[in-house]
Amino acid sequence: MKAIQLKEYGGPEVLHLIEMKKPIPNGHEVLIEIKAIGVNYADTARREGQYVVPTPLPFIPGAEIAGVVVEVGDQVTNVRRGMRVVTLIESGGYSEFAVADERSLIPIPESLDFQHAAALPLQGLSAYHILKTMGHLEHGDSVLVHAAAGGVGTIAVQLAKLFGAGKVIATASSAGKLEMAREMGADVLVNYTEPNWDQQVLEATGGRGVNIALEMAGGEIFHKTLKCLATFGRLVIYGVASGEQARFYPSTLMGRNQSVIGFFLPQIMRKPELLQPSLVDLLTYLEAGKLKLTIGGVFPLKDAANVHTLMQSRKTQGKLILEP
Repeated sequence: MKAIQLKEYGGPEVLHLIEMKKPIPNGHEVLIEIKAIGVNYADTARREGQYVVPTPLPFIPGAEIAGVVVEVGDQVTNVRRGMRVVTLIESGGYSEFAVADERSLIPIPESLDFQHAAALPLQGLSAYHILKTMGHLEHGDSVLVHAAAGGVGTIAVQLAKLFGAGKVIATASSAGKLEMAREMGADVLVNYTEPNWDQQVLEATGGRGVNIALEMAGGEIFHKTLKCLATFGRLVIYGVASGEQARFYPSTLMGRNQSVIGFFLPQIMRKPELLQPSLVDLLTYLEAGKLKLTIGGVFPLKDAANVHTLMQSRKTQGKLILEP
């Protein structure tokens, strides 16, 4: 089979198309013929050696796959050949075939194509659990979503409204991206390239601040976001896109009973009781038309390096998909 592999950390040029043997499913594993692969910033962090956990070399990136089950292990009981499934795996998704545990698979509804199914799990589950599991969103809460035209952002805006948020404030870097956030349901639009964007957020909440903030940039964005947090507010960190770690004094949280919470999706993936029901919920929302996904482009697997370059240019909108 063909796969994209890196043998050293670095820029997109370290991604190479290789030929290798197909994996063999054992025990509760199944072999999936991959039809669509979601591309994520976690993949670029893996490539650069900057991921939250160490990335062993050589490495095949890719955590988000949709495809067809073609072989099953000797202990598989609930999955059959020919099933259309979507799942998250730790690695190995940038390839024509991959193995996954049968207990992590979710059937794809017949009305959904592979591209949209693959576009959902990582960013959809992230948005879902950032808001619900970590952010403890309550009816009427105000929510600040940074990078609201991005993969997690577009879904987070929609889910916040579905979960009962009173006001969703979306930030982005351009008028076009802010318009996309408005189409997703955002109530207030703020351009975070403007120096006083944090004051605009506070004004939108009558000076009270937001109940929940989603933060993935780090550096100055983190500090300004913290200033936008209400009493009893929760700031959930799920990335450091700027590469700049934010430093602050934890005792500053005490005066207003605020929380800064870390989120790492693989910890959710290790808990089937959290993972599976939430992915079923997301697929149900998608099938019912309550959740919209924007596909920003579909590319052949061999163009993975170019796709990484395109994504890191921050000029794309929506989800980028690879196809073997």
